[in-house]
Amino acid sequence: MATLVTNVGKGIVAQRMFGATPSQAEPKYVHWGTGAGTTAATDTTLFTAAAEARTAGTGSAVTTTNTNDTHQVTGTITSASGQTITNAGVFDASTSGNLYVKGDFTGIALSTGDSIAFTFKVQFT
Repeated sequence: MATLVTNVGKGIVAQRMFGATPSQAEPKYVHWGTGAGTTAATDTTLFTAAAEARTAGTGSAVTTTNTNDTHQVTGTITSASGQTITNAGVFDASTSGNLYVKGDFTGIALSTGDSIAFTFKVQFT
């Protein structure tokens, strides 16, 4: 299992430092996938993105070690069908857009109407 900021995600952070908008909007759109694989820094998409729409998550600065050193995004997605979710990520747009952070995990089997509440944390150390 791996969770990391992608190479493109690092670029998003750098551009946001300079106030580059709207192309570098806050990454807060949560999505999930059903395919197999191990997350790599070069990833630009999920492994087999699921049919559900991305969810607009809530972004905030939280404290992990030092005051406000972590960008946190939380969002919940509800399954429209029976499926097994194996990876999830945060994008900077509700459709298309850039993959900021991605994680893969042991599959979670869902029935129609089941939900997963995701919390992504990117700590700046």
